Amino acid sequence: MAASTSATAAVSFSLPSYPRRLRRRPSLLRAASTAALPSPDLSIQLSPRPSPRASPPVVPSLARDRAEDLQAESRAMTRAAAATVYTPELLAYRYGSQPFQVAMRAAEVLSKLGAFGLKLLLDQQRGESSSSAKRRARAVELRTVLTRLGPTFVKIGQGLSTRPDLCPTEYLEELSELQDSLPTFPDEEAFACIERELGFPLDSMYSAMSPSPIAAASLGQVYKARLKYSEQLVAVKVQRPGIEDTIGRDFYLLRGLGFLINKYVDIITTDAVALIDEFARRVFQELNYVQEGQNARRFKKLYADKQDILVPDIFWDYTSAKVLTMEWIEGVKLNQQAAIEGQGLKVLDLVNIGIQCSLRQLLEYGYFHADPHPGNILATPEGKLAFLDFGMMSETPEDARVAIIGHVVHMVNRDYEAMARDYYALDFLKPEVDVSPIVPALKNFFDDALDSTVSELNFKTIVDGLGAVLYQYPFNVPAYYALILRSLTVLEGLALYADPNFKVLAASYPYFAKRLLTDPNPYLRDALIELLFKDEKFRWNRLENLLVQGRQDREFVAKDALQPVLKLLLGPDGENLRVLVVKEAVRVTEAITFGTLIDSYNAAPEFLKPLISNGNPAGPFKISDVEREQMLELRDTVLRIWGLLRSSDTFDPSLLQPIVQVLQEREARVFGSRIAGGVSQRLAARLLQQLLRIPPAPVPGSS
Repeated sequence: MAASTSATAAVSFSLPSYPRRLRRRPSLLRAASTAALPSPDLSIQLSPRPSPRASPPVVPSLARDRAEDLQAESRAMTRAAAATVYTPELLAYRYGSQPFQVAMRAAEVLSKLGAFGLKLLLDQQRGESSSSAKRRARAVELRTVLTRLGPTFVKIGQGLSTRPDLCPTEYLEELSELQDSLPTFPDEEAFACIERELGFPLDSMYSAMSPSPIAAASLGQVYKARLKYSEQLVAVKVQRPGIEDTIGRDFYLLRGLGFLINKYVDIITTDAVALIDEFARRVFQELNYVQEGQNARRFKKLYADKQDILVPDIFWDYTSAKVLTMEWIEGVKLNQQAAIEGQGLKVLDLVNIGIQCSLRQLLEYGYFHADPHPGNILATPEGKLAFLDFGMMSETPEDARVAIIGHVVHMVNRDYEAMARDYYALDFLKPEVDVSPIVPALKNFFDDALDSTVSELNFKTIVDGLGAVLYQYPFNVPAYYALILRSLTVLEGLALYADPNFKVLAASYPYFAKRLLTDPNPYLRDALIELLFKDEKFRWNRLENLLVQGRQDREFVAKDALQPVLKLLLGPDGENLRVLVVKEAVRVTEAITFGTLIDSYNAAPEFLKPLISNGNPAGPFKISDVEREQMLELRDTVLRIWGLLRSSDTFDPSLLQPIVQVLQEREARVFGSRIAGGVSQRLAARLLQQLLRIPPAPVPGSS
């Protein structure tokens, strides 16, 4: 819904063949440029007119108080009281008595899908079904067929694009591109629907409206308009006429097919009828625009507290079950990189905002936008990320949120048996299913994928790998989890378009660090400590990456982050973290001490080196080359981290103030003694090793 709001003179144009009662109000249909009417770059000029006899409720101020807003929402709910709520009984009642219409639609659907199924069967008989190129071609054909069959099947295709347990990778990718850009329906029908639903003449509510829709989707189309009472630009979404009947008849057919699948197709273990019912329930909820408005209000309450997130306001007095009026958002689609950069913005900054917000949605509150394709996320000129279209929302159960983080931890630690057991907690598998055959499949994939650090792992790689496993074994992926995968994959796809080296998991570290500092759940804190710091090989690399990513987060302040870290470290639940810190303090002190000595020796004049090393050509320190490299690498990483802290815009000497305050507490003194003792013991052991010239232990694998 990007648009330009430049002020220009109104220009009249010849009216299309609208109904007579609309032709009597030509001033409603005026625009800045007739050539620009169908495009998003539409500018509408207010046209004066006499006030009609009947008028909708006039709202005295845009900043309506909460009581007025609730009253307006209540009136909208009353207008939508007759909205259909999906039940299987309703479908049977409506369409069980329409055998001819149902039969005609069944013939159309079966002819198109049957022809496609026949091609798949021939591919299998010819041995071509395993060819990736052939599967890709068939996936493109399926996308075309579903688009031609109409909105129900477009929605089904979009749903299948999130189900790796049902579709191979090629189909997932092609169906994810399925756009519900269907032909528009006549404008006169849309305008009549607005008047019928809201109960007032069109020009008593809107002082101007685009004569053609600026966007069309499977369920409705959108007009740009100006509210009469406030002159504010709004987007008016109008539902496609007869869409409920079309979708209802299609789902009636699909339920009959589901019964046949459950009865005769043994290879499909999922309850097909239950799956169809769940999907139909979601689609019928999308048909109630008051419900979508309530979704938007809830989403705004949870997530628009951040300055970088924008959610449009809903105008309840102009909303019903089939008409939704919301604030017009100026912006550019997130996949239009040139247009975004032309506004002085960076796509990656916006994607980072989206990732942090998505993680909050998925793992913090559990209520998330389930359809974040580029058309539903806009970059505003102010650099904010605007979310649109709240028809499809989903929720993550609280237990699943913790299980998801635990699953990531087990993946990082290559604990594949624990990963397989996680599928019980995630409700992927029934308790009686044996997970032992799944473990080798997870190991085969992730051992290769995890050769690099987790921060370098591509999220789509994980999704494809899990999808291959899910497709081979009796998984039943919950709808919320499939939508989570789709949400993050879409965001990463947008980022990769701008930067092929972008990694969504690396960008997620600041969020995980915040959860580590603030979450009261001790299990979750331990899991996050494991995720961020347990792996000794990558621990400091992750901390460095965390700071690099954190500097891109406007809310990241090192001083503020340090206080809760110290509180957790010295608190009753911080023993695991204390053990880790003591161990790392010893390693870092040793690395810095020996690194400094090695640098000093290397900088010494050549004639002094034999004296310092007592004639040993290998140098004065009896350590292996591998150990020397590891210590120098650790020392350099720690110094880089300190440099990042010092170069941070939020760094100042008062950063150390929380440490000084905490050191006065008894727990801090005990903890400090443990660190000092560990460092002393380690340095004493090193000194004894050097004095006795004990040779280093052989490196495993060396001869």
